[in-house]
Amino acid sequence: MSILKIESLCKYYGNKKNETKALDGISLEVQTGEFLGIMGSSGSGKSTLLNCVASVIRPTGGQILVNGTDIRSLKGAELSDYRGRQIGYLFQNFELLENLTGRENILLPLALHKYEEKKGEQKLKELAEYLEIQDVLDKFPTQMSGGQKQRIAAARALVMDPHLILADEPTGALDSRNAKALMEKLFGLNRNKKATIMMVTHDANAASYCGRILFIQDGVLFHELRRDFAEESQQEFYERILKVLAQLGGGSANVL
Repeated sequence: MSILKIESLCKYYGNKKNETKALDGISLEVQTGEFLGIMGSSGSGKSTLLNCVASVIRPTGGQILVNGTDIRSLKGAELSDYRGRQIGYLFQNFELLENLTGRENILLPLALHKYEEKKGEQKLKELAEYLEIQDVLDKFPTQMSGGQKQRIAAARALVMDPHLILADEPTGALDSRNAKALMEKLFGLNRNKKATIMMVTHDANAASYCGRILFIQDGVLFHELRRDFAEESQQEFYERILKVLAQLGGGSANVL
């Protein structure tokens, strides 16, 4: 069953004489419980795609159906509910409020969207244990490492049990050790809790945790990879990802 269905999605910038087609008729589906990666070279349209799903960017044409509802039709309270309850957004640069503790940052969406406090506190406890952030809940972001900040941000994105988690370069500001730790946590949420994740990444290591990867080039889908978890190791999948990235132009080092 698909949670997200995108049909003929377009996003154009500029006028007809000097038009940039960031997205040029993309169609795809994300199944409930899937871990989907989006990769492509700089300017390929992958971040535009994620931001259209997040309703941050309004597309020029096409449909984005989440649980059967076209999000382009949402306004006011319905749009706020979609952004706050149906999706959770994990940013590259954490986007934590510096004057709030880790606990307060995580619980902020609950207050904004009038979520049941007792249920939220229980969810916070579960996430803190799983993400191993109990010791930084009462610290401010300036007192945390990059890995701790991103795990706090992950808890904030997950605390309201969103239907779909959108992750935009979640390992981009992390060193390799913290990046691996975060991806293992996201992978565990997907495999064990059936969390649905759509992740934009330039990192082939991060992408190797996905079950499927879509590669975008010049605003259109270029290639697709699927991992057979029963037959293919993560290392083998990683090597296949590198081969596609090389076709896109130069390997993973300059694929953003």
